[in-house]
Amino acid sequence: MTSVESLRRVLSGMRPTGRLHLGHYHGVLQSWVKLQHEYECYFSIVDWHALTTEYDETASIRQHVRDMAIDWLAVGVSPSAATMFIQSQVPEHAELHLLLSMICPLSWLERVPTYKELQEKLSHKDLSTFGFLGYPLLQAADILIYRAGLVPVGSDQFAHVEFTREIARRFNHLYGGEVDFEDRAQTAIARLGKKTGKLYSSLRRAWQEQGDAEALETARALLMEQQSLTLGDRDRLFGYLEGSSRVLLPEPQTLTSHAPRMPGLDGQKMSKSHHNTIALRDSPAVIEEKIARMPTDPARVHRRDPGDPERCPVWQWHLIYSDDGCRQWVQEGCRSAGIGCLDCKRPLIESILHELVPIQERALDYEDNPELVRSILAEGAERAREAARETLVEVRHAMGLSYR
Repeated sequence: MTSVESLRRVLSGMRPTGRLHLGHYHGVLQSWVKLQHEYECYFSIVDWHALTTEYDETASIRQHVRDMAIDWLAVGVSPSAATMFIQSQVPEHAELHLLLSMICPLSWLERVPTYKELQEKLSHKDLSTFGFLGYPLLQAADILIYRAGLVPVGSDQFAHVEFTREIARRFNHLYGGEVDFEDRAQTAIARLGKKTGKLYSSLRRAWQEQGDAEALETARALLMEQQSLTLGDRDRLFGYLEGSSRVLLPEPQTLTSHAPRMPGLDGQKMSKSHHNTIALRDSPAVIEEKIARMPTDPARVHRRDPGDPERCPVWQWHLIYSDDGCRQWVQEGCRSAGIGCLDCKRPLIESILHELVPIQERALDYEDNPELVRSILAEGAERAREAARETLVEVRHAMGLSYR
């Protein structure tokens, strides 16, 4: 797989923590449903990652995996459009993790921002384990095993993608080099033909000397059009664009979501740890009760007291669920005390229930057919393993571990 081809492949995953909530839906899953029709998508339930912090509480992992798969399917992740699988059912992840651990400096792991942050946040747990220290490298292996060029992430995950890029860069530097790389690259350029070879060389100079990103993309597209190139020569020329080695593991790019942040019932970020969520499969009665109990503007002690929507957590939900007309009604009614807080919440309840009805109907179908869910995950794992094996063949060969 070339660097350009890798930019058509997306990898993303979630730790299985049970049933998903509206924060997952608006923050991640809606984007996945769109991406699966635009890219070659691999969506992984990363159960090994769950063990990095919950190694002593494994009894619920199996049910959490099943719940996560059902929720993915219910919101519209399609097994015919994307590859969805359980991480531990693709053991190639573990092998690449092991091989990359041989070249990963310990200091790189220790400087990952979330390493110390999570240790402090989960201070009640013993996280002085090799697995916890190495989880960023496992994340890197999850991405690199598919040579995925795009990783959908929030801003809090940028450091992990950059770490993956550094690992790929180090691997390519160590194992992608050839003693006669420059000569082989020049021979490959000659095989392009005089006109195309000259264009490639000028685009390479524009990128390396002037940082012209458009020239880089044009050169990559030019190489993709060359049907007569061998895979080896193509890899060399992709590598020659940016350095002095073949690109064995493409460096992934972040794919930033512009989805609005889904607030929790208390105005904080929606999170199970904050106990402020609405689950995708909560019943209508539970949803109505949760919304009814949401805190409002503290200035509205009595029904007749005017309020300020900007100080009210409920307003944040109107920004997501309500149209302009409803928002104006809320603004005017709250500031004049023309409506009460329960009146303000009623349109939200209706909008949320309307959004969740089709999701819950599909979820019920999958709940009633667990064998279908298992089959979808098993087939996804087989497809994932095919792609992962291809990467490992090249990685083993590059590291001198090919014995045929």
